[in-house]
Amino acid sequence: MTKDYRQPPPQDPASSGLDETDAEPGDDQSVETRASFVGEAAHGQRLDRFLVDMAEEFSRSHLQSLIERGCVRLDGATQSSSSRRLRAGQRVEVDLRPTAQSQAFRPQPMSLRIVYEDEHLLVLDKPAGLVVHPAAGHWQGTLLNGLLAHHAAAAALPRAGIVHRLDKDTSGLMVVAKTLEAVAALVRAMSARDVRREYIALCHGCPEPAQFSVDAPIGRDRASRVRMAVVRDGKPARTDVDRLACRDGFAALRCRLHTGRTHQIRVHLAWRGHPLVGDALYGGAPALGLSRQALHAERLAFVHPLGGRWMDFVAPAPADLATAWQAVCPPQRAGRRS
Repeated sequence: MTKDYRQPPPQDPASSGLDETDAEPGDDQSVETRASFVGEAAHGQRLDRFLVDMAEEFSRSHLQSLIERGCVRLDGATQSSSSRRLRAGQRVEVDLRPTAQSQAFRPQPMSLRIVYEDEHLLVLDKPAGLVVHPAAGHWQGTLLNGLLAHHAAAAALPRAGIVHRLDKDTSGLMVVAKTLEAVAALVRAMSARDVRREYIALCHGCPEPAQFSVDAPIGRDRASRVRMAVVRDGKPARTDVDRLACRDGFAALRCRLHTGRTHQIRVHLAWRGHPLVGDALYGGAPALGLSRQALHAERLAFVHPLGGRWMDFVAPAPADLATAWQAVCPPQRAGRRS
């Protein structure tokens, strides 16, 4: 039977977690070798186009990548050119390796900074640099992969229980559900804005006034698919900002989210003319020793979805942001305010 590699494979707790480009030929049991002879109708056809007919479950771009990786042979000779023209009677062999996307939802043991856990949920302190959910360019080594390895029930939950995200280079607190009941309850709480999420941030300039709210809709930037922007037809978004200190052209801020749009704080502050330090995507130049956006999810508070008790967590800023913070915000004002 022909394998279909388009869907994620079954969860395998013993998976090594290697990305497909790290694996040696023959060390992945999901590799299938397929062979076919070139018929008269295919005489003169490009090699990559012939492979599409041999393995139609794969995209042409993935098959081209297999050629580049030495997984395709013509009459026993390894090929490296997708445009190679074929002759009738030649034998084409291809080692069909799964796409990176098909292997995204596999357990990968990793060290998780868990600050609270019970049978229904866990709260963790995500480090900067960790991608939360698999996506193009980051199919392995994500928080989702780590959650699948952390507890078996995650495999049966939507997004392994992830109910909200932090950007790759944003550090701080996240709550993750461990049961379907907790998923539903936490999603409802967030939709009702009953989850308190506070961030600390460093921006360029000194915003005025000292306390303000940005209530501006956010949607995809029409000029760049990787950016978000304030747009008229975007989704409602509100961020409350409290300026704690200004020094040498930078400001220390505390931001509270009322909604959770992609890049919300980053977009709202850049729109106001005060991009975050180190946020190159939105015009924030590196400074204060930071080359990633100066944003940390410091506080997370909510009612336990099943226990009913109020839970309030605070995570100190990581060393890089803490050092930059001290340069802008005097120590006596750097602590969290209730």
